[in-house]
Amino acid sequence: MSDLERTIAYYTESSDRDFEVAKKLFDNREFGYSLFFCHLALEKLLKAIVVTKTGNHAEYTHFLLRLAELAGLDLTDEQIENLKVITKFNIAGRYEDQKWEFRKTATEEYAKKHIIITEELMSWLKNYLKK
Repeated sequence: MSDLERTIAYYTESSDRDFEVAKKLFDNREFGYSLFFCHLALEKLLKAIVVTKTGNHAEYTHFLLRLAELAGLDLTDEQIENLKVITKFNIAGRYEDQKWEFRKTATEEYAKKHIIITEELMSWLKNYLKK
């Protein structure tokens, strides 16, 4: 297995694990952290596509739209908007002052909606990865 193949396997397997963690955190009512792991799951899956499509390692970025651009994905307006929103979960879940504010937004209903969106995006991305 080549270095790039190992990198792709790492990203795809880690993405699945991160999404499982997101669901467990949701079940434990840790909605903000759950959304942070949704971001991680999508970031890693997008990086797997970048590596697959370009044959190079992905940029060190957390911005999902940038990764989608590097992967050459043809996104709908809805997907673009969802990636913009989910990118914010990375910052909100990482920095203490942002976490406190984000907890007000990250209600059960809001988190459930974005877990569903994440799952749909992951499914679409995995199909794209197979192409």
